[in-house]
Amino acid sequence: MTKKPYLIAVDLDGTLLTDNKTISTRTKQSLHQAVKQGHKVVISTGRPFRSSEMYYKELGLDTPIVNFNGALVHHPLHPEWGVFHSPLEANIAKQIIQTAGEFGVQNIMVEVMDDVYLKEHDEVLLQSFFDPTIEITLLSDSFHKDPTSVLIHPYEHNVDKLREFLDQHHAEVVEHRKWGAPWNVIEIIRKGLSKAVGLERVCHSFDIPAERVIAFGDEDNDFEMIQFAGVGVAMGNAIADLKERANEITLTNEEDGIAHFLEKNLL
Repeated sequence: MTKKPYLIAVDLDGTLLTDNKTISTRTKQSLHQAVKQGHKVVISTGRPFRSSEMYYKELGLDTPIVNFNGALVHHPLHPEWGVFHSPLEANIAKQIIQTAGEFGVQNIMVEVMDDVYLKEHDEVLLQSFFDPTIEITLLSDSFHKDPTSVLIHPYEHNVDKLREFLDQHHAEVVEHRKWGAPWNVIEIIRKGLSKAVGLERVCHSFDIPAERVIAFGDEDNDFEMIQFAGVGVAMGNAIADLKERANEITLTNEEDGIAHFLEKNLL
């Protein structure tokens, strides 16, 4: 392969992380080797920064990071790089929250950067998704901030119906994606945003064209990123629709799929 630097974009859950939410030694070593050879490693995730920072630090990265599926892009170590935050309008968020309430949902979470608002207190949800040091505020009808994302945790039998309703009534202003099992959470962000939009900004800052991007993902929020990349790689555990869009399919997240691909094709 050419010696020109590649940008290696990695999703977190189901991709970089094993099922127990750790980075395997082999995968970590392969990414460290890639950095030593002059390539750029970038995390591109639907998670907020607060729940991806630990992995950023563990990998020892010095690159921007894409959070909230592209709704927030910044450089944790160099503030002068810029903070690109594209939130939903508060009135749109309110309409969606009202709609979700009418459908009947288990909970609603609103995130403004790293501030978290919950409709109902839910200890299981809190322990699963949030750092215990994060202060959680109960969501009220007087909510006026422009949120980075709205997360809806519907009852399983309502997931498809709610997504269809969002398509019919809010498609012009929002994007929505569903998290993988075991949580059927619907994540809603501003229209036109995706991981690809965030990565394009990062690529421009490094002067790396899309054809020298290798992107790894597993879920439907990786569609645009996989198609944007010159080499879009679906994990072995990825959903079928993503595998159809990908240029390559590697092993699963439990089988060091990222390391397997990089050792074979880049390192």
